[in-house]
Amino acid sequence: MKIYFDIHTHTTASGHAFSTFKENLEEAAAKGLTAYGMSDHAPAMPGSAPEIYFNNFKCIRREVMGVQVYTGVEANIMDYQGNLDLNDSILKKMDYVIASLHVPCLKSGNAKENTDALIGAMKNPYVKIIGHPDDGRYPLEYERLICAAHEYKVALEVNNSSFVARSGRQNAAENVAEWLAVAKTYRLPVILGSDAHIYYDVGDVSESIKALERAVYPEELVLNARKDGIEYVLNGRG
Repeated sequence: MKIYFDIHTHTTASGHAFSTFKENLEEAAAKGLTAYGMSDHAPAMPGSAPEIYFNNFKCIRREVMGVQVYTGVEANIMDYQGNLDLNDSILKKMDYVIASLHVPCLKSGNAKENTDALIGAMKNPYVKIIGHPDDGRYPLEYERLICAAHEYKVALEVNNSSFVARSGRQNAAENVAEWLAVAKTYRLPVILGSDAHIYYDVGDVSESIKALERAVYPEELVLNARKDGIEYVLNGRG
């Protein structure tokens, strides 16, 4: 499967990533990606960038090294109602918003509470992607989650880093297999993300592709496999 873009990546601005925007972009170009997205962690993640960082993306060119550049954020879900750690005045300036559950930002509840948190985030009009809905530390009601993703036209992410043991996420392979089986019945668009925290992982979604192959997931529903697939997750989408 050919992948055209990777928009879940982190730079040193996230506080716990190890490569710069330039290094990541060079890797995207070297791997033949047509588009690259930077999605640093929002401020509630310890050590991450302050709000002013996300307000200054206007200085970044739209095309660099022949690669289309998109600027987004991985926002942190802060409560079981799905509220995020950046307000809408900033979120609306992003090309796209990933909303995710992270241990430093929200203690896991039960499956209903965690699912409520993700669905609440989906209701925010600027949220286009739910990041890594696969961590066993946050049990989820997958049928209800996928129904909501279908209703709100939000893509669920098959996160490559989740398959790496050192990521800390629990039972990710089994959980991804479970939710892909449900998502396939709804013909839900999915997005692949490297979740790169160092340059050489940019564009590497090899484990995510293997998960899709095991699930026999239709390639036409994989957004990264289409040049125009990125339009589904950009702000301003109709």
